Amino acid sequence: MELAYKPNLKGKTAVVTGGGGVLGADFAKALALCGAKVAILDLNEEAAQKVADEIVANGGTAKGFKCNVLEKENIKECHDKVKSEFGLCDILINGAGGNNPRATSDDEEFNKELFGTEGHKSFFDLEQKGVEFVFNLNFLGTLLPTQEFALDMIDKPGAVIINISSMNAFCPLTKIPAYSGAKAAISNFTQWLAVHFAKTGIRVNAIAPGFFSTAQNAALLWNPDGTPTARTGKIIKATPMGRFGKPEELLGTLMWLVDNESSGFVTGVVIPVDGGFNAYSGV
Repeated sequence: MELAYKPNLKGKTAVVTGGGGVLGADFAKALALCGAKVAILDLNEEAAQKVADEIVANGGTAKGFKCNVLEKENIKECHDKVKSEFGLCDILINGAGGNNPRATSDDEEFNKELFGTEGHKSFFDLEQKGVEFVFNLNFLGTLLPTQEFALDMIDKPGAVIINISSMNAFCPLTKIPAYSGAKAAISNFTQWLAVHFAKTGIRVNAIAPGFFSTAQNAALLWNPDGTPTARTGKIIKATPMGRFGKPEELLGTLMWLVDNESSGFVTGVVIPVDGGFNAYSGV
């Protein structure tokens, strides 16, 4: 990995939740390249440690930690370990989140012909527990780590929190109401936190990725044989740049937002990185 823009983060401790995933891993590696000590938190400890090992092999400082962002006591235990290993948190990246098939409908629009047929999942068939899981993973999975790690940041120069929103927050996508609602909540929460912490020195912003192909959205974007789904065709058509984003294309925005020298007066914003998707009306 190479970065065109590398702020000096030496001496800082960065915490990345969901750091074992595709996007989270790139965030962690980029922060480490800038000199930060990186705590990689993920429910999958093996995935987190794999990312940490890659960082260490490249000369950086990192460690993986098993963490369930929906369990407050577990987050506190993890926080204590991070403090013992690396010191107080300076940068928190709330990267944990995602969708789940249990909260995804089969149709983009209500289908009278298929409604009630065996094996067909309409809006009315979405599982309450599935919807709760998706909403909680994204919203509470951001709120709870922030409650814990922001305690380190109060009145600490250069403290930064970055949340991960989505195109769903600007305009809901079909089939995924829970994920769309949760990401809208993240954008709102980002603004709320920015105001709440403004006089403590903590800046709070969010990145809203457009369409990136990851393990979490693979079932919506790709058929079992690897061919693109009809939904993929619609996404590409609605993205003026005509392609999916690459994970590394989020890093310039990340680097700018964590750099107090460059973005010290920026707080409460949600920045799309989307190939023009949010700007395109379809006409």
